[in-house]
Amino acid sequence: MVDSACTGVRWGREPLLAALRLYLVTDQPSLKGRSLVDVVQAAVRGGVTCVQLREKHASSRDFYAQAVALMNLLAPLNIPLIINDRLDIALACGAQGVHLGQSDLPVQAARKLLPPEVFIGWSVESMEDVELSATLPLDYLGVSPVFATPTKTDTATPWGLEGLRRIRAATELPLVAIGGIHLGNAASVMQAGADSLAVVSAICSADDPLAASQQLRKLIDAH
Repeated sequence: MVDSACTGVRWGREPLLAALRLYLVTDQPSLKGRSLVDVVQAAVRGGVTCVQLREKHASSRDFYAQAVALMNLLAPLNIPLIINDRLDIALACGAQGVHLGQSDLPVQAARKLLPPEVFIGWSVESMEDVELSATLPLDYLGVSPVFATPTKTDTATPWGLEGLRRIRAATELPLVAIGGIHLGNAASVMQAGADSLAVVSAICSADDPLAASQQLRKLIDAH
């Protein structure tokens, strides 16, 4: 792992960008009764390049068990597991990344606690957040939400494509776009400046998660 003078990226910029390319965020209610591991396995076969485990309501024990199950699946494939919010779970399971929101542990505190090779993403909800990100030890920004989304209702006003363009002009950090993204609007999101597409229901709720992942990955690679 190498440090970048401008972003603090421990992976190096290009390897991290490749790892973030098609970013799956898990959501238990969206799985249609299927197992988390089965859906993630199909998504990875279809081209997903990293997985964020997001469990807002699970107990710590259940969250950890799910994290270990995904690590066992993903680690042999060299696909990063990113833990949402919970540094304790990330440390306990050996995850490669952590994603933090505005109400989570401050980024500086998280960086002190995490091994240097674990990368940190941070959700930005305003241009003030984007400006602040330049002073923080971050590896990527989550542009959240780009569009309104039913899978996460406690979000700020959607950025829209114009907001995404403004963020792109203001930072060199990799941008992971999330919120209401699907095959029909993915190309416009990439054209507006996103380096990565993060999706939830577009894969988790798809009748065929493998095919849905293949279609999104083909679009991203073409872009």
